[in-house]
Amino acid sequence: MKKLKYENDRISPRDIFVAIPSIVTGVGVLSLPKVIASATESADGWIPLFIGGLIAIGLTWAVAKFASGFRHQSFLTYATKIVTKPVAMLLTSLFAVVFLMITSYQVRKISNIAQQYLFDQTPIEIIALSFLLVVIYAVSGSRVGLFRLNIMFLPIILLIAFFLIIFNLGWFEPGRLLPMFITPFTDYVKVLNQGVLAYMGFGILWFYLALVDQPDKAPKMAALGMCIPVGLYIIIFFVCIAVFGNAVTSNLPYPTVELAKVVEIPGGFFERFESIFFVIWIMAIFNTTAMALDVSVFALNSIFKNTMKLKLIFMLAPVAYIMAMLPQDVIAVDFLGGLIGNVLIILNLVVLILLPVVAKIRGVKQNE
Repeated sequence: MKKLKYENDRISPRDIFVAIPSIVTGVGVLSLPKVIASATESADGWIPLFIGGLIAIGLTWAVAKFASGFRHQSFLTYATKIVTKPVAMLLTSLFAVVFLMITSYQVRKISNIAQQYLFDQTPIEIIALSFLLVVIYAVSGSRVGLFRLNIMFLPIILLIAFFLIIFNLGWFEPGRLLPMFITPFTDYVKVLNQGVLAYMGFGILWFYLALVDQPDKAPKMAALGMCIPVGLYIIIFFVCIAVFGNAVTSNLPYPTVELAKVVEIPGGFFERFESIFFVIWIMAIFNTTAMALDVSVFALNSIFKNTMKLKLIFMLAPVAYIMAMLPQDVIAVDFLGGLIGNVLIILNLVVLILLPVVAKIRGVKQNE
């Protein structure tokens, strides 16, 4: 059997385990406590985060289970068998557009935050362009290389999150977590959407599972991978409430970054822990953005098979940059993020319901 080129080489289920938290953990965790606290009382926000996490874990497993049944087949290939080629191409194109929008959102969001906390004298356009160029460089190389970067960066990201939590224990006041279960049920329902949105990103499985060498193990590893951001988000939310209280958390633009600002390390070894935290957290945002752009390229490449990957990247990159610069202020950026999240949820649910149902009706069997 002819050896595959490195760029198109197979990945292991372990890579999927790491890729899920890498795509999910990005700019969202920096502002999520504010969004959740604004709609709930005391520390009740952990409930929609937990329920949303369970839903996300279930959806992640379901997507991986279905996609892994079509061993080493691209999304376009098995979708064509199920719902005809025109519909399959439409769905693939929609995924490409949505993930390109995610790329733009991540670029703009990280630019806003970086300008606020690190580069207050640098124009946001320059920050965005610099970050996007690094992402383009990463995506232009080996696809498998992105998974290697995930494996390298994720432990560092989780380690800095661990230090963030540990160094804030001195400011921890358990009384701010009480009383619990006082939020009206209707408010839980309203904010549950945000709880689910926090874990969006598992849509990459529709495309990356075609590369997995042992797809039978992928559903379990993908679901376990989703458990990491679920646990991390809930813990960070609890720490924000215990340190700042619900009222303050709901009025801070980026509560997680503010946690880093209040850190005081004994001995004065680091005077500005938030700078260290933010620089390392850029790794998480880089992973999210790079994979989002790569999935967009991957999807389009499956449609336009004769088009070189680099050409697609250089065509999509200016579009991503222009879209990133379109929002006029932070409110517009947040609105764009919510819109993209809702569209991604709907698209994943439609595909997850449509393909299995039509495959059952038409008698399309997996692994054929």
